[in-house]
Amino acid sequence: MQDSCVDVAYGLDEIDYLLLGLVQVDAARPLHELGDEVGLSPSAVQRRLTRLRAAGVIRSQVAVLEPRAVGAALTAVVLVALVDDDAAHHEGFRARMRAEPAVQQCFNIVGQWDYVVVLVTADLAANREVSRRLFVGDATYVRRYETLPAYETVKSGLAVPLPGAAG
Repeated sequence: MQDSCVDVAYGLDEIDYLLLGLVQVDAARPLHELGDEVGLSPSAVQRRLTRLRAAGVIRSQVAVLEPRAVGAALTAVVLVALVDDDAAHHEGFRARMRAEPAVQQCFNIVGQWDYVVVLVTADLAANREVSRRLFVGDATYVRRYETLPAYETVKSGLAVPLPGAAG
């Protein structure tokens, strides 16, 4: 790895990036396995992971579920344009998105749309119900929206590309 891969703001070095790459794939791997991969003892790995969590580099560790196994068979991308571009409308919309469990991701974007929202629901009927609640009516702050149901998931993940990683 090159010197340019050292992150000064978080104090990340080459071994930190290697560990981050490994735990992005499987955060449940035993410390001794991680240590074998990066050339550290399990206790040194634990200290680094603790530091990375404390610094906010590792935000959380979660179990990734198979959506269909728990009745969430439909993923839809929703493009949203707000009624007005003022701060109150944006904050109201964002609060609604944060509070809704069906909203998996929400991005404020630039262009003809204001937001991209990723919804996961049981089926089209459930998606319509959630969409009506979130995007229709005066209290929603939404001028228009377009729902694009996914036909097939080609790739889904949250792993962040890391410096020096093959890609």
